[in-house]
Amino acid sequence: MPAALAGIIICLPVIMVLAAGLLDGGGAAWTHIQDNLLARYLSGTLFMLGLTGALCLLFAVPAAWLVTMFRFPGRGVFEWLLILPLAAPGYVLAFAWADLGSVSGPIQTGLRDATGWSARDYWFPAISSLPGLSFVLACTLYPYVYLTARAAFVSQSVCTLEAARSLGAGPSRTFFSVALPAARPAIAAGLALALMEAAADYGAAEFLGVPTLTYGIVRAWKSFGEPAAAARLAFILIAVIAVLIVTERAARGRAGIQQSSSRWRDIPRVPLKGAKAAGAVIFCTLLFLFAFAFPVSRLVWRSLEVGRGSAPVFDALLNSVMLAGAGAAFAFVLALLIALAARAKSPAALFARASAVSGYAIPGAVLALGALAVIAGTPFTLSGGVALVALAWVYAARFTAAGTEPMTAALARAPASMGQAARSLGAGPARRALAVDLPVAMSGAAASALILFVEALKELPATLMLRPFNWDTLAVRAFAYASDERLAAAALPSLMITLAGLGPVILLSWQLSRARPGAAP
Repeated sequence: MPAALAGIIICLPVIMVLAAGLLDGGGAAWTHIQDNLLARYLSGTLFMLGLTGALCLLFAVPAAWLVTMFRFPGRGVFEWLLILPLAAPGYVLAFAWADLGSVSGPIQTGLRDATGWSARDYWFPAISSLPGLSFVLACTLYPYVYLTARAAFVSQSVCTLEAARSLGAGPSRTFFSVALPAARPAIAAGLALALMEAAADYGAAEFLGVPTLTYGIVRAWKSFGEPAAAARLAFILIAVIAVLIVTERAARGRAGIQQSSSRWRDIPRVPLKGAKAAGAVIFCTLLFLFAFAFPVSRLVWRSLEVGRGSAPVFDALLNSVMLAGAGAAFAFVLALLIALAARAKSPAALFARASAVSGYAIPGAVLALGALAVIAGTPFTLSGGVALVALAWVYAARFTAAGTEPMTAALARAPASMGQAARSLGAGPARRALAVDLPVAMSGAAASALILFVEALKELPATLMLRPFNWDTLAVRAFAYASDERLAAAALPSLMITLAGLGPVILLSWQLSRARPGAAP
């Protein structure tokens, strides 16, 4: 029963949005959107997803193959450095790259100083464009593909790879003919997750002026004041995400390779020398620099330039901590209920787990619309404490899955004999859950709490739509400054969000290094 209740709490906003999208006509605002804007929103989303996906594959798969299969200078460092871009939300990288690539930014200024050209004498790629948005999102999202591809390459059968080499296949042929087809399901899963995050983006798309469905949802609610029209756009976005999920499942297919008893043996890495080693180092270095080091360094520089003028940001920091803490606590309770019920494999437990996963796939703007629809059916208005409770609810619906997984993994590692011993001593299901499962699940609580807190801290569109008047978080303050072209002022809150995101990323990297199959003890 508690797990079923948790599932209902999570999926209710989605149900309300689907109902509004199907049943409400949307009025004159929807007619205007349908006639003039819908094609731009849909084409912008689809082209952005296609280009972002291609860039993620281009960045992530070669990097994962290099650090897994070869030895070259710095390989061990690059293995975890390439995960760090996950710490920075897409809108933060958009702010940083817009500042770096502007006419007055360091890149173009250095180019003019070195050549003596004026700004009219050369062409420079515009970051405020669809390719620019795709580049920014690929920089922050490629680690999803990198992590799943690396895990797949590490887990492949050593015997299969050695057989390919013994038949005369070189590294390139082994990669394209053996390793890549076997890793395709994992790569597809990572790419689907990255593209769902890209579809949910609002801050980067709005700042760079690229019309997408999520941008349209927030605009329909904010500018037109028409939740029904926004709900119809949300319905279309949910359909796009559903297509991504179905496509990912189809791409998995029945792909795989037969494993042998040597599956978990250490993969013998091939040493690279000379130009090949230099090429591997250059590729990994450039990827890290462009995806993380350059933009974050620019944020640090701009933050130091602002100096004492950054005092208002700390009010936003306090609001962020309070709001993210409330949302994380709510999500943590739901995640704990779902994790404890997971062992039962009852219909209620399966429903709760499915609800948590589906909530994570739905953009924050869509869940915020669902919360607004629920509030509209009550005597309450969206102000003060009601708005904060609604935000905590949306955070929980969006991120409970991220907190459920560490606790579920902790329970899965516990020996079945613990539960059997409790049953043999006459403990009923409730007592067994409290005395045995709860302490085991809490071993993953620290990771869950940290992940939930940081994810809530970074959420932008839902916070923009539901926050009380004059209640700015770090994400909202950074977005407001950047929208006003005050990029120097936006640097400090953006940097704070990125630094907060480093915690879970470093924890993830450490856990992967300890849990790697085949690693020496």
